[in-house]
Amino acid sequence: MRRWLVVVCACTAAFMGPIARAAPGASDAAPASELTPATIESDVHVFIVAHDGSVVEHDDSTLRADTVAGIDEIAQRYVWFNKDIERIDALSAESIDPQGGVHPVGPDAIRDVQEPRAAGAPTFEDGVLRTVIFPGIEPGWRTRLTFSKSRVAAQPGMFEYFAVPAPQSVLEQQLVFDLPADMPLYFDARGYVARAPVTSDGRTRYAFDYRHGPFARAEFGAVGAANDGDRLMVTTVPTYAAFAERYRDNAKDSSASDAQVAALAREITREAPDDGTKAALLYDWVRANIRYVALFLGETAAKPHRVIDILHHRYGDCKDHAALYGALLAAVGIRSEPALLASGAVYTLPSVPGYGAGAINHVIVWIPALGRYADTTAGGGTAFGFLPPNVMDRPALLVDEGVLTRTPATQARARRARLQVDVDESGDARYAYRVEDDGFPAELERNVFRRATSARAVQIARERLRQTGLRGTAAIETGDVNATSGPFVATTTGAIERLAWPDGVTAVPALSSFAGGIASQIDGWLAEPVRTQSYVCIGGTFDEEGVVTLPPGLKLVYMPSDVTIATDPIEYAAHYIFDPVSRTVQITRRLQARFGKQVCTAQAFDAMRDALVRIERDTSAQIVVQAKEKAAGAMR
Repeated sequence: MRRWLVVVCACTAAFMGPIARAAPGASDAAPASELTPATIESDVHVFIVAHDGSVVEHDDSTLRADTVAGIDEIAQRYVWFNKDIERIDALSAESIDPQGGVHPVGPDAIRDVQEPRAAGAPTFEDGVLRTVIFPGIEPGWRTRLTFSKSRVAAQPGMFEYFAVPAPQSVLEQQLVFDLPADMPLYFDARGYVARAPVTSDGRTRYAFDYRHGPFARAEFGAVGAANDGDRLMVTTVPTYAAFAERYRDNAKDSSASDAQVAALAREITREAPDDGTKAALLYDWVRANIRYVALFLGETAAKPHRVIDILHHRYGDCKDHAALYGALLAAVGIRSEPALLASGAVYTLPSVPGYGAGAINHVIVWIPALGRYADTTAGGGTAFGFLPPNVMDRPALLVDEGVLTRTPATQARARRARLQVDVDESGDARYAYRVEDDGFPAELERNVFRRATSARAVQIARERLRQTGLRGTAAIETGDVNATSGPFVATTTGAIERLAWPDGVTAVPALSSFAGGIASQIDGWLAEPVRTQSYVCIGGTFDEEGVVTLPPGLKLVYMPSDVTIATDPIEYAAHYIFDPVSRTVQITRRLQARFGKQVCTAQAFDAMRDALVRIERDTSAQIVVQAKEKAAGAMR
């Protein structure tokens, strides 16, 4: 189970209940006959919370390997801790063979390793993984790990915890939270069964039980399990407004108005004519110059580092990026505020606030006067005015206002492609392929080539040719990779081997794009023949033109028919023309997908599946050519 534990600030209010129940289908299990690689036989976590927010945690868990694949899941286990504010007071581990024999794990098989996501950044090297290696594990063996971990209060008086089920079957799990009676616990439980709180000797004990058989396989592109599946959030903060206030107070930093910060902001924006341009220039500077350390918000203290230190170190996590960008904006008179949200494939938040993998785990910036969100942690891949898809269409908590709003559900996306293929008498071909990306994918594509060497750029072009099912050569020219906004153009030229045979009959693909175009979009949407889970769906507009020129020795004997499909939210049209004078086949295709959101339901997929299949058939269509002397009755 992925666990999140953050100790922050104090609050008092009444106990909230009853628990929320799972949404229909949220806990649907796979068939009982399915054998999972590993099973959680027993998993007990007890958290003893003090008034000041300090916590002592006692864990005792036993996992069983059911298959050979399950060995990897249980033979090496980890305990994460923050070495600056936490310590592991006791840890013991043992392997248990199928006959019940106990094999203790010695100290030589227990070691501490640096949390790898710190990526060498010294100010983030507080995260440590205590690694336990269990020797001799085979199917049927168990591993048991017990430990106690104590944590001082990172901030006074707040406790929270977020849990989602592990992918394994869970025979028995219990989460127990023991708090002072005047420090009530608020929770949102779905699938987790709450016992009635028990109060005695000035303390209240809250317990939650959980059991689950094998989970259904996560379908391709499905939203995160915490979106509508089982989850548990417990917290001592009653409302999102109170949560925002704590973050706001904790983020106060006198160095944000340091003269160095102000001087840098003025230098970057000295020629900017308006606030929109200033905000864009500062955004580009931060994303290009401040390395992102990809730690989720809440895994460490939810307090940004000092802005002046972030500026000097030139790296930071999401809260540091937001703090520095906000300070630079303020230095040129543009108000902004942090916006807390859940990043990734989770588009909802629990009814009570807290940090977690399926709760608040990321922070971006909201600029009210411009009506725009900005996420500088997206690095080179997102231009100002756009957002990476993993923060689109979800609740966002504005820290200064203390209210929940929502990030945009859609943003501009367009792709225009033109492919010219000239087949020679040998059946080989020369091609020229031009693609223009516009909207949010433009900077993603530009960044691919911005970071690529010349050799790597050629390799990318060749890979896209092979992904289209073709073999040949490729050379590529791109637009200005140093630009930070606007459309991006890439032109690939080269040769294709054996596209047609100089004798007999050949089915030549009726291409209007290489990989990444309409065919790739449809292939992704049809990755599952049947869907039972909500999935991520991102729309856009795609225009493609393909021109195939035949040599005198080949005649066209078959060309696909035109296709028109219009079914909300998909519109598609394909048109085919053969010009006997120029000996060219012209193919035009246009796809518009207007989902109006980022999450589509299984029912929506069912409604448009037939249309998608028809489009897939057209994008896979072929033109048939035949050697001239054998092409009786061919199109002329």
